Amino acid sequence: MTNEPMQTFDVVVVGGGPSGATIAADLARKGRSVMLLDKEGRIKPCGGAIPPRLIRDFEIPDHLLCAKVTSARMIPPSQKHVDMPIDGNGFVGMVNRDSFDEFLRVRAADWGCDRRKGDFSAVTRDTDGTAVVRYKPKGANGEEVAVRARIVIGADGANSQVGKQSVKGADRVPFVFAYHEIVRSPEAATAAFDPKRCDVHYDGRFSPDFYSWVFPHGGVTSIGTGSANKGFPLRKAIADIRGHLGLADCETIRKEGAPIPLKPLKRWDNGRDVLLIGDAAGVVAPASGEGIYYAMASARCAAEAVDLTLRTGDAKALRLARKSFMKSHGTVFTVLGLLQWIWYRNDRFRENFVSLCKDKDVQRLTWESYMNKELVRRDPLAHIRVFFKDLGGLLRVVKT
Repeated sequence: MTNEPMQTFDVVVVGGGPSGATIAADLARKGRSVMLLDKEGRIKPCGGAIPPRLIRDFEIPDHLLCAKVTSARMIPPSQKHVDMPIDGNGFVGMVNRDSFDEFLRVRAADWGCDRRKGDFSAVTRDTDGTAVVRYKPKGANGEEVAVRARIVIGADGANSQVGKQSVKGADRVPFVFAYHEIVRSPEAATAAFDPKRCDVHYDGRFSPDFYSWVFPHGGVTSIGTGSANKGFPLRKAIADIRGHLGLADCETIRKEGAPIPLKPLKRWDNGRDVLLIGDAAGVVAPASGEGIYYAMASARCAAEAVDLTLRTGDAKALRLARKSFMKSHGTVFTVLGLLQWIWYRNDRFRENFVSLCKDKDVQRLTWESYMNKELVRRDPLAHIRVFFKDLGGLLRVVKT
């Protein structure tokens, strides 16, 4: 450590994924002094799907979309798949996380954020109580650097070190452990692979309690799976999926694994000057495992709360980040959590769940909710029909 006076920022963001880069950009645009600390080279295992609402809300340029998916295939243990096409001209954008995340970080820097590369060490306190973020810059031979921050943002993912050090309960989040392999896409569509279709496998051979995926990204494809069972062999499951689908010989470009939280923390802040967002706050949707949109949405809510805190000096305003996010998305998380709890428990339930997806009401409401990121409130008769179909499907499974 040097004896030079520490630099002070309004906000130091730890973690440069979609949530960290988004809040850094939003606050820099508001005129706040922001430092973004990112651990270079980390790519989260992710299917890479982003809905139209994200593209609109966060001004994502078309060149970042490496593919536009127009349908999904739901595949149960029996292999009697159900195709769910998107109506009209709708599509789901697919992004590669290495280029997508880097675009967001560069944009934050362009808007005035001080971007730095290094490994986070700790949050400590200066003599006057101000938070001090300590980190080891890339190539610094282990020498620590420290900066002061009026507010610290923990955007450092699941198992957040900022959270564990500063926010009560951040060390008790349930996880799904995810693993995927990025492979070279087949040159042409096959019976088991379509470059414009996302395949979702609900099969206990590949995941006993979650799902597996094959998501095309243009020239490459993400093949992944997840499970909350720590003893489940994720790498073997991917090898089995690839063999099952005839993708075993595709060139493997990289392999990635990480825990993914599936339940928002009850509290995101420490009541003083630390706030968690994205995976660190647990905002990955149950059942679907979708995290990019919710990470960026949590960051936008947090940016407003942080800016208000800095303007007023009232740390209670930090609570508004979670409150605002849950007001918009809490019901969706509850519904998806129930769906996962009911239908993912074993292959009999998964088989009936996929069978329900044949229904046109289910398909339409599912896509409308996903694309717009809110529950569809119109057409109440459709919801009633879906409710009784779900109930009938559940009763059939229970009786067998």
